[in-house]
Amino acid sequence: YIINLANTKDLDKYNFSIDFLVNVCIRCEELGIKKMVLHPGSHVGCGVDNAINSIANGLNKVFSCTKTTILLETMAGKGTEVGKTFDEIKEIIDRIENKGQIGICLDTCHLSDGGYDIDHFDTIIEELKKRDLLKKVGCVHINDSKNISGSHKDRHANFGYGTIGFDNLINVIYNKDLE
Repeated sequence: YIINLANTKDLDKYNFSIDFLVNVCIRCEELGIKKMVLHPGSHVGCGVDNAINSIANGLNKVFSCTKTTILLETMAGKGTEVGKTFDEIKEIIDRIENKGQIGICLDTCHLSDGGYDIDHFDTIIEELKKRDLLKKVGCVHINDSKNISGSHKDRHANFGYGTIGFDNLINVIYNKDLE
């Protein structure tokens, strides 16, 4: 949570986030880690449109210094989080200069809490395809949720013991489009 590329209220903090992320990516390269997951950030009152632009600008600066691929994690939408919809994620990706360094991490708890129905995961896959984002999925965080879909709370539950349920999570894990 040190890194928040969506917040440009304080430019010193914004630039610190960029520098910090560059250093994390350099460490990843030194360790042979090719991909890392990143929460897009919270706009803290700057507005979603400004935040999307700030995130993309920050990532473009990071990518000019490193080869690490960053996977933007889907968010639950609590508070002022950015990345709660596929459209917000796509807007960020569309503004990235080196498209080969950007991808998506699907988090099942975040998707559900954000309003996507994991009971009908094939519909989620179709939403990704419609936006030409399925090919950008680089990993999936399999998490159950303590909340009903659309709650925007981001409270994880043990696998199979939450509102998403074991069978739905297994359907995500074995989804042919995610092979």
